[in-house]
Amino acid sequence: MRLRLVPLALILAAATLAACTPAAPASGSLVYGLTLAPTGIDPHLNASSELGIPLSSVYDTLVFLDPGTGDFVPGLAERWTISPDGTQYTFTLRRDVRFHDGTRFDAQAVRANIDYTLNPDHHSQKAAFMLGPFDRVDVIDDFTLVLVLKEPYAPLLDSLSQVYLGMASPKALEAWGPVDYQFHQVGTGPYVFVEYVPNDHLTLRANADYAWAPSVYTRKAPAIETITFRFFTDTATRAPALESGAADIIGEVPPQDAERLAADGGFTILPVAIAGQPLQYLINTARPPTDDLDVRKALLIGVDRGRIVQTVFGTASPVAQGPLSANAMGFVAGAALPGYDPMEAARLLDAAGWPLDPVSRLRTRSGQSMELIVVVPPWGSNPEVAQLLEANWASLGVKVRLETVAGFGPLKEAQAAGEYNLIGVNLFGTDPDLLRPFFVTGGSYNWANARSAELDRLLLEGSQTTQDRSSRALLYVQAAELIRDQALVLPIRDYVNLVVANARVRDLHFSAQGWFPLLIDLQLAS
Repeated sequence: MRLRLVPLALILAAATLAACTPAAPASGSLVYGLTLAPTGIDPHLNASSELGIPLSSVYDTLVFLDPGTGDFVPGLAERWTISPDGTQYTFTLRRDVRFHDGTRFDAQAVRANIDYTLNPDHHSQKAAFMLGPFDRVDVIDDFTLVLVLKEPYAPLLDSLSQVYLGMASPKALEAWGPVDYQFHQVGTGPYVFVEYVPNDHLTLRANADYAWAPSVYTRKAPAIETITFRFFTDTATRAPALESGAADIIGEVPPQDAERLAADGGFTILPVAIAGQPLQYLINTARPPTDDLDVRKALLIGVDRGRIVQTVFGTASPVAQGPLSANAMGFVAGAALPGYDPMEAARLLDAAGWPLDPVSRLRTRSGQSMELIVVVPPWGSNPEVAQLLEANWASLGVKVRLETVAGFGPLKEAQAAGEYNLIGVNLFGTDPDLLRPFFVTGGSYNWANARSAELDRLLLEGSQTTQDRSSRALLYVQAAELIRDQALVLPIRDYVNLVVANARVRDLHFSAQGWFPLLIDLQLAS
């Protein structure tokens, strides 16, 4: 059975435009399966995507990103303006919002959240960096504030729409501090944080007082009283958990299990496209033999990406065509990589001085065989993909040594050592500025060791273009073309989260980021 990939914008377009469902008292319970056990779940300090699955419904944000239109819409801020030079964002806040502990939401609360996030002693792993070149908060009055930047930063609204910069009760932040707040979280969202037991469960309860839902929600109040999140970190346990009733919803279900469950009338399968970067391998331009452009181009077209995706991910995942997923700003088909062409790959390797030895059937130069060292992360089916990459390149006469690491820490250590030709790493996100740390000279994720003044210019200008969305998108199109022409990255598949739900679950919608369910919209069939 083929699983039809549903673009995230289409999944939520109907939800965004639907008429408001009259509020009714919440009732019933549901179990949502999580696939990763984070080491910490304070969104202001920790970085996991998994923590956002429950906590995006505990916190509201100043603005929301509408997944149907791609526009930013009011959240806790009723309206905002951006100064002509892009360095000042003035927000007018709602006056009717209360945190779950009864504390009033106001401009001072926004300041307290930013101070908590930026406190260097708190060691924020993500949120602090999402604020870009932040300078200060100017509180104008109780419900008006200005976020002042040192220079323009176009991704700011996108950052402010995410759970990592969700608004928490200043009273709770002060009472519990950076160590214990994760166990006592207090937001303004449609669900109230009840309990968190690491590696076991997290429980939310409907917020009966919720009266300020943004337009991205179909419902204006929760329908389900209690939602419990449990951990199913082993992929082999996810389908059995659904079939046994131990979980009502689980994401990242293996394709073969999803196809089997799709044939069962008791389940709904929802393939959700994830915005950001594809599963990819950065190609090291600073280490032989991948310091040669012709070698890099040969390696790209010497990989049958379509067959790899079909073999590992089935029919649900599209083949990646560039450094951004197909649902990201700045993606155009015209900037796509050339297709599989092993004959041209062989010609390029010959031209680069690596002929095929007729005896060993290996590419050799000066008596040395061409060898690639590929550093492979353990997540996202990377090990399976890497084995198929090895087979593709072996057919061209290229030796490959795969080095699979245990996690991000060892991956970073391997990168720092520099003894690799390709290395797997990617980030998710709805703003194309995520390309900048990967491809700007000196970027924190520039593991390809790219050095291009023109690419630097395009990425910097893209990060600072705040007034003209179409002009900004064109900058990323041009950047993607340069990345392709310089053969800096081998993209494999655009990420798709295969979510499976019990048929009794209705109206399962996701945020623009793709990972985060809109729990307020969920209903249970009677």
